[in-house]
Amino acid sequence: MRFLPVFLDLKAGPVVLIGAGELLRAKLRVLAAAGARVRVHAIDGDHELGLSAEDIARVEIATCDPLTADLSGVIAIVCAGAGDVGVAMSARAKSLGLPVNVMDDLEHSSFIFPAIVDRGDVVVAVGTGGTSPVVARRVREKIEALLPARIGELAEFIGSFRKSINERIAEFPLRRRFWERVIDGPIGAAVLAGRKAEADASLKAISDPSAFARADKPEGSVALVGAGPGDPDLLTIKALRAVQDADIVFHDELVSPEILDRIRRDTTRVAVGRRVGKPGIGQDAINKRMIEAARSGQRVVRLKGGDPFVFGRGGEEVEALRAAGIAYSVIPGITAGLGGAADFEVPLTYRHEATRITFLTAHKARDAEAVDWSTLTDTRMTVVVYMGMTAAPAVRAGLFAAGRSPETPVGVFARVTRPDAQSAIGTLRDLPELVRRIDGGPAILIIGDVVRHAGTLRRQTPNQIISDLLDAAE
Repeated sequence: MRFLPVFLDLKAGPVVLIGAGELLRAKLRVLAAAGARVRVHAIDGDHELGLSAEDIARVEIATCDPLTADLSGVIAIVCAGAGDVGVAMSARAKSLGLPVNVMDDLEHSSFIFPAIVDRGDVVVAVGTGGTSPVVARRVREKIEALLPARIGELAEFIGSFRKSINERIAEFPLRRRFWERVIDGPIGAAVLAGRKAEADASLKAISDPSAFARADKPEGSVALVGAGPGDPDLLTIKALRAVQDADIVFHDELVSPEILDRIRRDTTRVAVGRRVGKPGIGQDAINKRMIEAARSGQRVVRLKGGDPFVFGRGGEEVEALRAAGIAYSVIPGITAGLGGAADFEVPLTYRHEATRITFLTAHKARDAEAVDWSTLTDTRMTVVVYMGMTAAPAVRAGLFAAGRSPETPVGVFARVTRPDAQSAIGTLRDLPELVRRIDGGPAILIIGDVVRHAGTLRRQTPNQIISDLLDAAE
């Protein structure tokens, strides 16, 4: 490590910025965004800096020669697009013991600008020793994706209580334990979820901070997390953080292996889902195990394919957690209907053609028979059927009985968003046959005129394409 990361106190004095053109203005924007007072030497005479009125109030335009200017009180010197003046200014700065940065010139710089992640009171600096700013930016992007949006608010929240709590807890290790429990528990979760008033009330309700810090049993919680339809890149940032923070994950069978790979290696994984025709432990047993884990102080994630509240029984689990007094949160995911529509380019709504959407489930034939199909006769309604492969004949019969045309376009979309995704397109008359052409689920059915817009060829294998062409020729 050649460059030690440090943070300058920008209230200690002005920064001198020397240069020209867009390079100078770009560096000025960075300094202004950090709240710095800046003395600008525009060696090309162009003083159109493009700053807001608030930022320009902290900028001083200097017209004198920077090589002879008074540098009393200056905390750093930055040269951007300054040419030979930058090199000369570097020598002067070093002779005075002032930090200096000459853009893209390590030889004449005593400090470099990192890539910055700015979350208010939380700032992350990423550097590559000046060798590859592009790599630093890519690392910054990864960190930005992982950090909660409100992490700065959490730091500010902790800061507002720090003095009063420190006065009540004398031992430093106990203070650290107190703040660890606050940050990792429901109070920290409430701040990150935007419920600052709730967090404020909870922290103020801690009558004995030392006892809170010494408590052997940490506070557990449950997060109901939507894993999406299978592609791990479709996990939300919040979902990714939850599974990586979890002590135990109860997951469905529909959660893809690629998403399970995002869980920490030391996290306990428990498969609690079931597929059609296979036994499962039952919803009551799942609820009981989640509650027991949370009461033991663990951070629990209930990881579900798609979205917890779209045929995911998340509502039942929330009711159980409420009744047990367990702290919980719900993190939505991309439901399979939306994932399949995007994957195969089926617009679920289409101007003048499809103005309504109905999502329903038909796990078994008796589920389909229980649906009031008479409400689904509108030809401008797109019908999305979850878990409908087994009940496909009953789905077809119900829609026929309700008056839907046998020529209504239908698509069967399997394993959507995954590398082995597959589709079969046809009409309502052919629905059972379309299902037979699919090499296993999970799959959704999309029924309606919008299926005509599907971009399916990009997802089909060569054999499927040939088969479709032969069918069309017949």
